[in-house]
Amino acid sequence: MASATQADQEHRLLEATVDELKHLFSPRAETGETVLLNMGPQHPSTHGVLRVMAELDGEIVVNAVPDIGYLHTGIEKNMESKTYLKALVMTDRIDYLNTIGNNFVYCLAVEKLLGVDVPPRAQALRVILAELQRIASHLVWLGTHSADIASQSVLFYCFREREKLMAIHELISGQRMMTSYIRPGGVWRDVPAGFEEAVKDFLAYLPGKLDDYEDLLTNNPIWLDRTKHIGVIDGPTALAWGLSGPSLRGSGVNFDLRKAMPYSGYEQYDFNVPLAYNGDVYDRYCVRMQEFRESLKIVEQALRKLPKGPVMTSNRKVAPPPRSELGHSMEALIHHFKLWTEGFSAPVGQVYQAIESPRGELGVFLAGNGGPHPHRVHWRTPSFANLQPLNLLAAKHYVADVVGIIGSIDIVLGDVDR
Repeated sequence: MASATQADQEHRLLEATVDELKHLFSPRAETGETVLLNMGPQHPSTHGVLRVMAELDGEIVVNAVPDIGYLHTGIEKNMESKTYLKALVMTDRIDYLNTIGNNFVYCLAVEKLLGVDVPPRAQALRVILAELQRIASHLVWLGTHSADIASQSVLFYCFREREKLMAIHELISGQRMMTSYIRPGGVWRDVPAGFEEAVKDFLAYLPGKLDDYEDLLTNNPIWLDRTKHIGVIDGPTALAWGLSGPSLRGSGVNFDLRKAMPYSGYEQYDFNVPLAYNGDVYDRYCVRMQEFRESLKIVEQALRKLPKGPVMTSNRKVAPPPRSELGHSMEALIHHFKLWTEGFSAPVGQVYQAIESPRGELGVFLAGNGGPHPHRVHWRTPSFANLQPLNLLAAKHYVADVVGIIGSIDIVLGDVDR
């Protein structure tokens, strides 16, 4: 009886939702000529709590409407209720596969609002860690995407490699994922002994593994059948929809914020922006596979010329006093106490700062009101924009192809819903 009641409730909810969204489906949906199928919000192929309402004519997709909001956490408003520094820990939770990148862009926005400079060593460390985070994110994408389509074994290989990067995160911060390592004005502390050696070992280790992945997938006939000419979007259309990152560059548009609007010294590094031109699932795969190697190049260059010096700004408004002073300086102790309890104040003003995340343009709009709490925090997240043309990408394909299309966009639902 309980299961029947639950089924009735779900059926009524579906009918109510269809009635609200019927303008998004074809007229045939009302007459029963097409079938409405719910994918999610707890379906593994949606890579999180995404609901896709698919209208099907047999196995062919007529419409695929993404229904978001199941993971909404109110992070932006929660950040506005905290001091600038305490709000930092919430940034890790937005895109949980790009935690360091989230710290990075938020701190850049705070520093722009305050007019604070960051020491060269801290800038180089930020670049190294952001690129290692990009590699870690792409490893999760490749493993889950391949499992969706053709290969379980690649999933295990990718997570094996990612563990080495999680160990580096733990080495520098004590945390595997939510590091909160990048702070306004620099980084939390200098990297410990063994960091450079661990990174060098990873730089030597990964290229051979990438070759193995490409041997398994790139010319695999099953992989080609499931990815070639699937989910096509051309460059102008991708731009019109606001796509960015590999989803845009896979359609032939050469736009990468690290090149177009360099930040944190990216203009010092020699790297290419991978492009592909067919705009399908396969080309988005090819772009990310090349991005692995470009990120390795950037990390190697930054590590080779990693400067000595401090890792936190000398601006005492933002920087805590050295721990060595706390035991014998009352002024330092008071400064430390007030910084961590009351926070620092930012001037009245508005800034926007964006970086190139693993998924595309990740931006923060920050408004200060002269107090220690941000007046407004708003995130421009790439997963939200990249998901919007799902209907366009999926139409006229088989319902099984929706799985590969969603995987090729590489969405993170925390990045969509916030």
